[in-house]
Amino acid sequence: MSQLTGRLADGSTATVSWDGDRITSIEASSDAAEGLLLPGLVDIQVNGYAGFDVNAVDLDTATMRSYVDALAARGTTSSCPTVITATHESIVASLTGVARAVREDPVVAASVLGIHVEGPYLSTVPGAVGAHNGTVMHDPDPAELAEWIEAAEGLLRWVTLAPERPGTGAYIEAATKAGVRISVGHCDASPEDIHAAADAGATMCTHLGNGIQPELPRHPNQIWSQLAEDRLHAGFIGDGHHLPADAFVAMLRAKGLERSYLVSDAATLAGVEPGIYQTPVGGEVEVTADGAIKLVGRPGLAGSGACLAQCLEWITTSTPYSLTEILPLATSQPADLVGAHDRGRLEVGAVADLVLFSEDWQVQQVVRAGQPLT
Repeated sequence: MSQLTGRLADGSTATVSWDGDRITSIEASSDAAEGLLLPGLVDIQVNGYAGFDVNAVDLDTATMRSYVDALAARGTTSSCPTVITATHESIVASLTGVARAVREDPVVAASVLGIHVEGPYLSTVPGAVGAHNGTVMHDPDPAELAEWIEAAEGLLRWVTLAPERPGTGAYIEAATKAGVRISVGHCDASPEDIHAAADAGATMCTHLGNGIQPELPRHPNQIWSQLAEDRLHAGFIGDGHHLPADAFVAMLRAKGLERSYLVSDAATLAGVEPGIYQTPVGGEVEVTADGAIKLVGRPGLAGSGACLAQCLEWITTSTPYSLTEILPLATSQPADLVGAHDRGRLEVGAVADLVLFSEDWQVQQVVRAGQPLT
């Protein structure tokens, strides 16, 4: 039996005990709090971190282990690696690499909740395409989906697509039948397209407010439709760069906290030193001193340089939301969306994923599936 004492998000102090990989008790404590004790953070959209790229065609188990360890060291104990727009062969290679790592390494298996594929069924309209490779975009193909599911060995959890593309309805129905969620994003969709996608079974919006044209009609436009569609849970990048505070707060209030979740959308270069870098996905990018990752020579961002803990720090210092209000959006709610109902929560019987933070959001201790991170 192991235990950890700390101050919870609501300000109370508690001792959390666990045996093996499961929480066995949570008891109020009068001991001095050692730090901020939270459930391990859950990030269901991560492209890479600390130089480790989940989109590499030669992705191996050692790289995946380094990726999950680097994230855990910053408080994210569970994630969905995100495979982005590429050729069919490259996507299959990445899916195969992640699945192999989960099969071969129990630590990777304890850390990966599934896989997200973002593209290649996206819009090629400037702004909406983001940092994705527009030359390999194509319409949704259910046969390709079946190949992805096989390559991922059952780990494919969700796919982002542009709902205005021909064949979207049939693809969403096939994905839903196979247990794969569909998210709308990186699109040039009409309100009718958004609602039709929800009718077909889509349940999510990918980083709402980003991956979109820089200028839209006042109304109608797809942002209003995604906010208004209660069947869609919306993801938001809360790093202070992708959405200004006022836009972030207004969108959360419109969508509702219970239908929202946070992602980092962390890029491979998240956490590296500032400078100019060449990437296989976004081309030449600049990592700035304040953590933004910008496309060089064209407007837009190439993913985020932040982890979820940094997002929580920004939100709790730059918006009206308290940690108690916002924490579920970085823990239990994204976990539930990918079917991991025992992750991202301090409850008896839940997986013992715990993080102890200092008052300035520095990680002091991490427990992943009951095992301290060394």
